[in-house]
Amino acid sequence: MLVQVRRWLGNRPIVVVADSSFAALDFLASVSHLPHPVHVVTRLRLDAALYKPPPPRDAHTIGRPRKVGQRLPTLKTRLEDSTTRWQSLTLEGWYGQQTYTLEWVSQTAVWYHTGLPPVPIRWVLVRDPLGQLEPQAFLCTDLEATPAQILLWFRHRWQVEVTFQEVRTHLGVETQRQWSDLAIRRTTPALLALFSLVVLLTQRLHPQFTFPLPQTAWYTKQRPTFADALAFVRRYLWASRLFQTSRDDLEYVRGYLETRRGV
Repeated sequence: MLVQVRRWLGNRPIVVVADSSFAALDFLASVSHLPHPVHVVTRLRLDAALYKPPPPRDAHTIGRPRKVGQRLPTLKTRLEDSTTRWQSLTLEGWYGQQTYTLEWVSQTAVWYHTGLPPVPIRWVLVRDPLGQLEPQAFLCTDLEATPAQILLWFRHRWQVEVTFQEVRTHLGVETQRQWSDLAIRRTTPALLALFSLVVLLTQRLHPQFTFPLPQTAWYTKQRPTFADALAFVRRYLWASRLFQTSRDDLEYVRGYLETRRGV
């Protein structure tokens, strides 16, 4: 799917932010080795096998070229090493929309496992100086990305579990009254695509139109949900197609009255 999206968008930069289930070497290699790579940001295991890039190959060397170089310490080892040089970073809008200070260390490496393709990555190891958050590691296939950019990219991801819940509640996924498996395979992707269209259209319309939020006497809604976005898009489409009023134009009104009088 991402290869097809790359064909559609040409040379436009694409960054995919995903959870740890997408930290798979086959997947990362297939999208990062394209002529115009699709960069991926995801979590990385602390015990992942990291290596240096393979050394330059001598012209007279016999045998298969090396895929990786010297083995590097695991991120878990770096986390426990007292000589690791940590740097401080303050991020705006971290989890809970608060400003939070983290310590990080980052390098480039080659992630490799026997039988799978090697993938060059930039890894970022993060720890909480206050000890309230568990240490985490992230990877990015864009070696030029900064640690701050990688962390903000990952923070901006949309959790897929929320998407599944919203499309089931408001768009009818898994509740289709269809008996054919082929029909279900067609409608489910279409409804998931509809979710994306509603979100994108809401983002496009929001600066131009007021975004009403339902309020009650005991609850004040601070941020819109997908249900609000769906109602907002429906209202816009209905108003533009069904509830249009006559133009406020004297020439238009005069012409209409003359036509009714038979002039």
